[in-house]
Amino acid sequence: MKIFIPHLVGLLISLLIISGCKTSSKPEVISNDDDTEGYQLVWADEFDTSFLDSTKWSYDYGDGCPNCGWGNNEKQFYTGDKLKNTRIEDGQLIIEAHKENFENSKYTSARITTKEKGDWLYGKFEIRAKLAKGVGTWPAIWMLPINWEYGGWPASGEIDIMEHVGYAQDTIYGTIHTEAYNHMHGTEKGGMLVVENASDEFHTYGIEWTEESLKWLIDGEEYFEIKNDHQTFKEYPFDKRFYLILNLAIGGNWGGKNGIDDSIFPQKMMVDYVRIYQKKMN
Repeated sequence: MKIFIPHLVGLLISLLIISGCKTSSKPEVISNDDDTEGYQLVWADEFDTSFLDSTKWSYDYGDGCPNCGWGNNEKQFYTGDKLKNTRIEDGQLIIEAHKENFENSKYTSARITTKEKGDWLYGKFEIRAKLAKGVGTWPAIWMLPINWEYGGWPASGEIDIMEHVGYAQDTIYGTIHTEAYNHMHGTEKGGMLVVENASDEFHTYGIEWTEESLKWLIDGEEYFEIKNDHQTFKEYPFDKRFYLILNLAIGGNWGGKNGIDDSIFPQKMMVDYVRIYQKKMN
């Protein structure tokens, strides 16, 4: 979810095809003492409580004003803890968008973040989700810096773990935004992957983030990588702590490029779990 949405020109694209994937029950959460390719679990939410865990998540509220439309001309109003838009059902987080008039907006939805409750420097991030469907939807799983130490967007960086726009139903995008690589210069870097059942089945969207590179994965399969060329922060500002954001936007410069189909609502993004691992210390 861009603070300013890029045109998709100039992306460095990797293209694979996933088909025939099956949903599965939640795998067992490993303990912090177990080894998973040298990683240990440091933070997780299995959404197995009745309500969203306020020690892990906060709600963004409003239409983004004074930067109205959240910088992208989005049409939704994020309602905070309104159960119609954010709730937990059967061990899954539901972020649901509705067509309804609310606070001068025509749509409601939700955005939750770990800001000031969870932020990390490097690690393996896995979010298992089933996405919204329909023209005008724009679900995203992404990260922003907690302290903006290199300056405002895009200087301090943005990591888009997963983005999907309903008019490109079968395509998943992973992207970075930095001072050197962003849509304003036509230099943004990202990859995409065809996932034919992204709105019908759960898939695990993830990154592996190190000092040397960022790798994007779906269901454990890598489809794109950006390497640290060790120039300046303008190319790779990803040596600072970032926090996580989950949201379902409606419309906007990218999500609403082909309009909004009002017949699709309500639409929801479902999240089965969020798991964050970091390298085990020797």
